[in-house]
Amino acid sequence: MALSRRELMLCGAGGLVSAAFATSAAAKVPAPLNTADGPPLTGKSEYIQWMQKNRGEAADFLGQRWDRFEQLIAHKDVWDTSNKRAYLLTPRERFVTKANVARAYEWHYLDIGYGVTITGPHTVARMTNSIDVRHGDKVLEIGTGSGYQSAYLSYLTDKVYSIEIIKPLAARTRGIYDGLIAEGYTEYKHISTHTGDGYYGLKEEAPFDRIIVTCGIDHIPPPLLQQLRPNGIMVIPVGPPGAQHVLKVTKKQSADGSISVARSDIYQGGTLSFVPLTKLGDAGISGTHNGD
Repeated sequence: MALSRRELMLCGAGGLVSAAFATSAAAKVPAPLNTADGPPLTGKSEYIQWMQKNRGEAADFLGQRWDRFEQLIAHKDVWDTSNKRAYLLTPRERFVTKANVARAYEWHYLDIGYGVTITGPHTVARMTNSIDVRHGDKVLEIGTGSGYQSAYLSYLTDKVYSIEIIKPLAARTRGIYDGLIAEGYTEYKHISTHTGDGYYGLKEEAPFDRIIVTCGIDHIPPPLLQQLRPNGIMVIPVGPPGAQHVLKVTKKQSADGSISVARSDIYQGGTLSFVPLTKLGDAGISGTHNGD
């Protein structure tokens, strides 16, 4: 089914913009989150009350988060309880600029400065739910960006690894995480951030149970497939520039040990627009990995 929108997600140029971020959007978290606990899914008022009591967050943002949550369900972008809970716990307003904080829960991506965007909540939710993360899974994200995706993942597992090609962007996002950890979001301690060329994954930490790629490319990078554990799942935008299909890639292992790869399209043929997965050269970022 063709999509009615095209969404751009950048994993390219970035800068140190932490001073522009909504660092005071939430109060101190009253207590660490118990992974067995979670906000009620029964209604908006119950959700807001629970989050104010247990997470110390502002009612206006919580209300916006819940309203978008209802849209996620309506569009079938989130479907299981753990992913619903992960979305509802992630303070998206903390990963946007102050200029855009009032728009944090809009459908589409938002500019976060220096040509960098935060991906729209619908795409984040569908891609994340599609890889079916279970607690204890080791997950690799290619393209740290704003940090929102890894924050979301941290409510699903305690082993999140993220790699960003732009050093200043990686430093900015690490600063946001550290600031939130200091406020009491101790779950973000489980996010391990790295700087490098995401095409080659993170060999020293492999294998991974799940991999999520947030930049477009015309093929599945062999290093990422190699670093995916047998029976693991990857979600990745694949296709020509400006028209990628978001594929769910499952690396299957048969009883005899043989490996096969199954692919399915999470948008049933619809395309999105992602910027290319860029690569590092001797002098820094140099071109893309298309055609490699």
